Amino acid sequence: MRLLIPFFVLISTAPAFAESDIVVVTANRSAQPLSRVGQTITIIDTAEIRQRQSNTVADLLRGVPGVSIARNGGIGGVTSVFIRGAESDQTVTLIDGVKINDPAAPGSGFNFGNLLTGNIDHIEVLRGAQSVLWGSQAIGGVVNMITAAPTETLLVNARTETGYRGTAQAVANVSGKYGPLSASVGGGYFRTDGISAFNEDRGGKERDGYENHGANAKFNLALTDAISLDLRGYYSSGKANTDGFAPPTYAFGDTQDTTKTRELIGYAGLNAAFLDGRFRNRIGYAITDIRRRNFDGAGFENFAGTGRNQRIEYQGGVQLAKGWDTTFGIERETSRYNTASFGALSKGRARIDSVYGQLVASPISGVTLTAGVRHDDHDRFGGKTTFGGSGVFSPNNGATTLRASYSEGFKAPSLYQLQGDYGNQSLRPETSNGYDVGLTQKLLVGGIEASATWFHRDSKDLINFISCPTPRAGICAGRPFGTYDNVAKARAQGIELALLLRPVDALTVRAAYGYVDARNRTQGTANFDKRLARRPSQIVNASADYHWAHGVDTGVTITQIGRSFDNASNSVRLAAYVLTDIRASFDVSRQISIYGRVDNLFGERYETAALYGSLGRAAYAGLRLRY
Repeated sequence: MRLLIPFFVLISTAPAFAESDIVVVTANRSAQPLSRVGQTITIIDTAEIRQRQSNTVADLLRGVPGVSIARNGGIGGVTSVFIRGAESDQTVTLIDGVKINDPAAPGSGFNFGNLLTGNIDHIEVLRGAQSVLWGSQAIGGVVNMITAAPTETLLVNARTETGYRGTAQAVANVSGKYGPLSASVGGGYFRTDGISAFNEDRGGKERDGYENHGANAKFNLALTDAISLDLRGYYSSGKANTDGFAPPTYAFGDTQDTTKTRELIGYAGLNAAFLDGRFRNRIGYAITDIRRRNFDGAGFENFAGTGRNQRIEYQGGVQLAKGWDTTFGIERETSRYNTASFGALSKGRARIDSVYGQLVASPISGVTLTAGVRHDDHDRFGGKTTFGGSGVFSPNNGATTLRASYSEGFKAPSLYQLQGDYGNQSLRPETSNGYDVGLTQKLLVGGIEASATWFHRDSKDLINFISCPTPRAGICAGRPFGTYDNVAKARAQGIELALLLRPVDALTVRAAYGYVDARNRTQGTANFDKRLARRPSQIVNASADYHWAHGVDTGVTITQIGRSFDNASNSVRLAAYVLTDIRASFDVSRQISIYGRVDNLFGERYETAALYGSLGRAAYAGLRLRY
């Protein structure tokens, strides 16, 4: 067993600015300085994304305290993200504020496997429930990826990269403004020969490659000084070779299976501001369309699934007085799915209507209080009301900051759980309530920043698949192979600590420690008090970056992941492991830089999901252009 060293956890990744200068949108669904946000939020900014050189969003999220990932094989494999021990499908995932969870997935979660960093400008990770503003699934938290924004002048960003096992990437984005029209448009391509999804240390021999095409776009047309039209789009098409369970033994091993995934996200909105900007309005339409296809080695399609979310919304905001702001809105979300597997067809539809409101108030200097309420009316299970509140207090202009929040979350049953082959239309929503308390202290004008956050969450009415013994009555009537039911409870609690050191302008040291105790609390079951699957209790992350003279930057990141279990009974253990990544970049000129990195420097062998392999030592080199 490896010793896990308790470092501190960095909560804000942009220490070069005063906290009040950092603006976030995920916590309140509108732009707010971080100094007025009572919930715990991490910002992975543009500088860190560029510095880390990671190809996937999941690898960036692994460094966020309280967040862990599990991936089935190499890049492109099914990837789950767990926030503070919650299930992966209990996380709201957004791109430019548009919800992208997949209605055709069994739990309606989102697969991060196809999500590359591409032209993502920054990422906001809210830890803790936020169903008041974001509705269903926001039990663990919210991950919002924000792509490159339009610029006032013409700007071209591009990069290309090559490396380990035939990996190649090219990404470009162009932004600018012409009269009343502002735009940002980009695209990218990625491919790799990859590794065997079936762990090569267990006998996997053939490589499972991955290929992805992506595009992003933002347009803003200023119709008047107060009214504008907002258009956004995101597209991703991925093809991943996978391994499976081939006959006659049906044991997991090398196969020639392939999964194709297409993700299409669109948004159109009209913005209007009145009363000198104090009364803000937005009417919008958003669509998420995700299509998945699975093929065996002979090219036979053995699964096809399509999930679609359509959302019509109005959001308003009024500044009642200086320091007193309201946000309110109404939404209608319609979800549909259809799947086909070996000729068996399944489809479903549900609608949820929502109304919400939140007040952010600063009654005295240094104090901000937030309170909100939401009501959702689902056409299957009925209504659900959610509350939340938080406070932030700083007596010395941000040198010391105390945060506390109480939050409730809920997750509507997925369409498959309600209407699929094993569906149960009497299911209730999963619910949670939790709270956290955090303290941040800055010293030496931001040269030192230390943070600590404690959290606790209880979840109930969690939906599990159950068997149906004879005689089959009630929800088991006509269900010889089982069905879904609200039978489970869970509890998660832990601590997130942080330390940031900047002894000189050229050196930045960050360290991170997160402890998450996530357990099954379903009384009377064999798995009572067992750890939830694939959620390590301890994660340590430490990094150091130094800016040398003549445009040279070097850095190292060490991540230590504690042991976890692959199954609910805790009989299959996943060992602890340590990853060491090194990186460097050099500015050839103001427009051109070259960079390179070595991931997993010491070739650590590990699994985040039993039997699935992970990348060993891998080296990459690339070129960036900015004009």
